[in-house]
Amino acid sequence: MNEAGRFQETFIHPSAVVEPGAKLGEGVRIGPFCVIGANVELGAGSQLMSHVVLAGHTTIGPRAKIFPFASVGHQPQDLKYAGEPTVLLVGSDCTIREGVTLNPGTAQGTSRTSVGDHCFFLANSHVAHDCVIGDNVIMSNNVMLGGHCKIGDYAILGGGVGVHQFVRVGAHAFAAGMSALAEDIIPYGMAIGNRAHLAGLNIVGMRRRGFTRDQIHDIRRAYRLLFANEGTLKERVEDVAEEFATHQFVHEILDFIRDGGDRAICTPRSDPAEAG
Repeated sequence: MNEAGRFQETFIHPSAVVEPGAKLGEGVRIGPFCVIGANVELGAGSQLMSHVVLAGHTTIGPRAKIFPFASVGHQPQDLKYAGEPTVLLVGSDCTIREGVTLNPGTAQGTSRTSVGDHCFFLANSHVAHDCVIGDNVIMSNNVMLGGHCKIGDYAILGGGVGVHQFVRVGAHAFAAGMSALAEDIIPYGMAIGNRAHLAGLNIVGMRRRGFTRDQIHDIRRAYRLLFANEGTLKERVEDVAEEFATHQFVHEILDFIRDGGDRAICTPRSDPAEAG
């Protein structure tokens, strides 16, 4: 944008290929050797640096920044895929760095992969078919998501993290670099290891997001009760729900556990009193 808040003039480098049918928003900047397919919609003010390929039934929101050799919207890496017109939806203000791959959905899944707003995909990270990515998610270098994963708002996945298909990562959760996630990570949780275990709470992330000391204290106390040794997890969930009846953030964790999924809940290996 210029100082008046208007998008700059649209620019398409002579070496770029924009197929007939592609829809380009106002003020897009298409660098050298980019290829944009016929069923692509690219939002206003977006920038493709160079050597970017946008394919398939892909919609990208405004003000995207996409760096060289990113492959966005090509057919999913699924042997069952038979050419169905599935979609990839990417929200506004996303940054997609070098070598990132984002795949659309499959007919066996939801037929769509969706990415929220303000997400940051570092170099060579991968989002597989039928994934659902929330807002403000950060995927560091070489993160790999299997199919059907769900990543909550503000989650951060450290470098080289591998996420098994169908795993859920809750909002504000953090996975340390090189971790292998085979189980669901609760909101606000911190996971580490191969295979990953729950290693407390993402206290640093909560502080950065503006959570108060009292809110963090309550979430920590609820965490300790949830992963205590007494009773079953289901029983502890109900006990915590009663004790924290009006605490919104604790109930986000409880709802995540109750909703369930295809994977078990990741739990601590050691004394939960040592959390975060």
